[in-house]
Amino acid sequence: MLALQLDTPHQPAVAREIPTPQPAAGEVLIKLRAAALNHRDVWIQKGQYAGIKLPCTLGADGSGEIVALGEGVADWAVGAPVIVYPGVEWGDAQRAQGRDFRVLGMPDPGTFAEYMVVPARYVRPRPTHLSWKQAAALPLAGLTAYRAAFGRAQVQPGERVLVTGVGGGVAQVAAQFCAAAGAEVWVTSGDDDKLARALALPLGLRGGISYRTEGWGRTLTKQAGGLFDVVIDSAGGAAFGTLLDVAAPGGRIVFFGATLGNMPDLPLAKVFWKQLSILGTSMGSEQDFDAMLAFVNDKQLVPVVDKVFTLPEGEAALRYLEAGQQLGKVVLTC
Repeated sequence: MLALQLDTPHQPAVAREIPTPQPAAGEVLIKLRAAALNHRDVWIQKGQYAGIKLPCTLGADGSGEIVALGEGVADWAVGAPVIVYPGVEWGDAQRAQGRDFRVLGMPDPGTFAEYMVVPARYVRPRPTHLSWKQAAALPLAGLTAYRAAFGRAQVQPGERVLVTGVGGGVAQVAAQFCAAAGAEVWVTSGDDDKLARALALPLGLRGGISYRTEGWGRTLTKQAGGLFDVVIDSAGGAAFGTLLDVAAPGGRIVFFGATLGNMPDLPLAKVFWKQLSILGTSMGSEQDFDAMLAFVNDKQLVPVVDKVFTLPEGEAALRYLEAGQQLGKVVLTC
């Protein structure tokens, strides 16, 4: 089979022929139809991810059909269209992942391949309203966004929500999820063109602003008609102080990344005087994954696919993602 593999950091990913795996007891073999990229794949390639173990087949997101069953697998049939939970061994506690949790695509073989073997417990039916490409775009971004918005921030209908960096895959899905849940959703981006494109998509957004605009926090709260009950962020850095300013008293700020680095200063008086909750989140459990899929099916939500590459074009897809011009998910056809 063909797989996109990384041998060492700082080198191109290579599409090569490797043996097709066979399912052991309790596992299924999936013929992948599509896989989606995440910035995690780029960070691994650049040597900027913890615990790197190479070589590996990259990729955490995938959709396909079951083509073989391992011994003892009785709940699935050959030909079933599925998507894959993008993690392994979350653990027994819902509140946080266990020590053995890891994301597919390093060190475990990932989805950038024609076939993959996974334990049957980690596959779920593909939402019938989604294509292979749309389904592949959903797992990691959808799981992270759902836990951030509903598991951690507890977004409620009618609340005012700010999602920063709407060009990012998780942020875009989070904005779509919150709007579908009945919240009033506003967004930011550092790219005016990307912001305009996002606002033109059928995501249910109320409006947005470039965070490069001087005094953007004050301007946006005026546009939105008040402060924000929930802020969902993945950047951190010096801009985090503005998020404290735009958060309503009793508000919740949840963040799932730190692309701009650590906060250089955290004015604690703003946090305790405004009764703010600052919440961290990352990925999500199998229970979160099931709840996310039920939500997507109920609301008939469709993730945005920006651009599609073939599996042999995987290195070009990684460079496209790294350049940051995408609006929506970058997908490989397998």
